[in-house]
Amino acid sequence: MMQKVNSIEEYLEVNSHFAEALDVLRQIINSTELVETLKWNAPVYTLNGKNVLGLAAFKNHFSIWFFNGVFLKDERKVLVSADKKTKALRQMRFESLYDIDKAIVLAYVKEAIENQNLGKELQVSRKDKVVSIPSILNEAFATDPSFKVSFRQLTSGKQREYVEYMESAKREATKVSRLDKIKPMILQGIGLHDKYRNS
Repeated sequence: MMQKVNSIEEYLEVNSHFAEALDVLRQIINSTELVETLKWNAPVYTLNGKNVLGLAAFKNHFSIWFFNGVFLKDERKVLVSADKKTKALRQMRFESLYDIDKAIVLAYVKEAIENQNLGKELQVSRKDKVVSIPSILNEAFATDPSFKVSFRQLTSGKQREYVEYMESAKREATKVSRLDKIKPMILQGIGLHDKYRNS
């Protein structure tokens, strides 16, 4: 896991191999009305409090994430879907500073802003929102109703993170120790990954 950063500048320092290129993208994005923030340990750009796009650096490439990129026309065919789970997210990838065409980047950013202004957002179906509860959690709910109430008050995304954390444990003993670890967090209304989020 990448180390926690407290500012965009620190993010660039940690990703010094792409710092110059990321700064070029920042300048393009900051020339628009988007607001630069730090969320999930990375630069994220918002419009009226809604996430529009973000920057990310990896070992061999860096990218712009478009949160509702599925609505971009992508006439240049430069967007990729990172994996099968991401329905709305699209990524514009680069391997070096020389891959950045400022005019193309700005056009895509402006289209993303326009789409956000039009309210284009992928609606998650009800089926996607339902979280299947593993038996170990159901048993804990049965013995402590307040625990169940606290869990139900979490967003479906946070519920899903906890469920995946429990189900990824192979041994029953590990599941029990994980349950002991997460129960106080759930009772406080804290998500599993909240400490890495900087909303």
